[in-house]
Amino acid sequence: MSIKKHVKVGLSALALSVSMHSAAAEDPIKIGILHSLSGTMAISETVLKDTVEMLIEQQNEKGGVLGRELEAVVVDPASDWPLFAEKARELLAQEEVDVIFGNWTSVSRKSVLPVVEELNGLLFYPVQYEGEESSENVFYTGAAPNQQAIPAVNYLMNEIGVERWVLAGTDYVYPRTTNKILETYLKDHGVADEDIMVNYTPFGHSDWQNIVSDIKSFGSAGKKTAVVSTINGDANVPFYRELGNQGISASDIPVVAFSVGEQELSGIDTGPLVGHLAAWNYFMSVDTDANWDFIDAWIDYKGDDTVVTNDPMEAHYIGFNMYIEAVKKAGTTDVDEVKDAIIGVSVPNLTGGYATMMPNHHITKPVLIGEIQDNGQFSVVWETPSTVAGDAWSDFLPGSRDMIADWRKPMFCGTFNTVTGSCGASSGEMAAESE
Repeated sequence: MSIKKHVKVGLSALALSVSMHSAAAEDPIKIGILHSLSGTMAISETVLKDTVEMLIEQQNEKGGVLGRELEAVVVDPASDWPLFAEKARELLAQEEVDVIFGNWTSVSRKSVLPVVEELNGLLFYPVQYEGEESSENVFYTGAAPNQQAIPAVNYLMNEIGVERWVLAGTDYVYPRTTNKILETYLKDHGVADEDIMVNYTPFGHSDWQNIVSDIKSFGSAGKKTAVVSTINGDANVPFYRELGNQGISASDIPVVAFSVGEQELSGIDTGPLVGHLAAWNYFMSVDTDANWDFIDAWIDYKGDDTVVTNDPMEAHYIGFNMYIEAVKKAGTTDVDEVKDAIIGVSVPNLTGGYATMMPNHHITKPVLIGEIQDNGQFSVVWETPSTVAGDAWSDFLPGSRDMIADWRKPMFCGTFNTVTGSCGASSGEMAAESE
């Protein structure tokens, strides 16, 4: 072959290589969105889908990431826990998304967990949960119990003088595990068995008359009583309505909720509920420039000045920005490199501080107690002086208090036992055991 032909062939190959590289660089970064848009959890999850889509739109207006646009890939697992696993597999194996933002309930997360680990995906989980889990493939941007449940109980005990406790929850792993932690914590603080009432109801439960009547009776024993609520989804609407029907005011038996925010209250006449409480890490009423900018952007995006923001939305805001920063830091969307890059990443939260991704894949968060106002908003009545780092493993459960998680090498373990000095069961096995 002549020199001219060699040069021609070489230039053609180079052009093809440059063209292929350019095309690859221009491929969109696919963002999977795994939230229920129908069924009992749609009341809470639909806005989270919308939040991620808004954040994607905003990032694309900034030029995307690494010269690539972001593309939303939305599925509807329909509040059906096995379907969550199927849809997660669809996102990772068929759609080949780079990351997933999704889930609300712990039972849906546990359904997804083995799929995400098997296919080495990334999941950002934005809702408070029971802890007792740390996966190398999951980033927990909602609160662990030490960032919500324990501070809320301390507030009720120390500031309000509560002595009798109703632990009311939806019947699945998050309420049951959280209440197991709280029962141990309360008994460690001298609360007698007879001063703790526990009740579970199914998803979508609607007939609260007898249960609320039992709560009212339990609270009539002459000791200050409070309800700690881990009731999830649209069951909250008839629960709060029945509290009002039976004349249970916050001054009589305050309710502190872990799964009720501004979105859930938007469907309720909040007049009878004024003074009841919620424990979160963000409220729409927080007075910071970052929060007002976020609210304004949300109103513009939805085209409705009556829409509200809430804590899991802020958690997605934090998680999304952490992912973007980790991709920039890694210079790639490669899952393993992003996992390494994200530990230690700090981004602004909406309450005036910063959130940092810790080695156990949980983040730092402030803890706020809010009081329901008659306009459906919360007035912050108490907050921690600084942010609190999330614990993957509870100090108040015998099988967990010796466990830590650290996904940095060389440890790279979600179940490290500090007593034996060894890594225990896999995160998936530990998650299954906690059910």
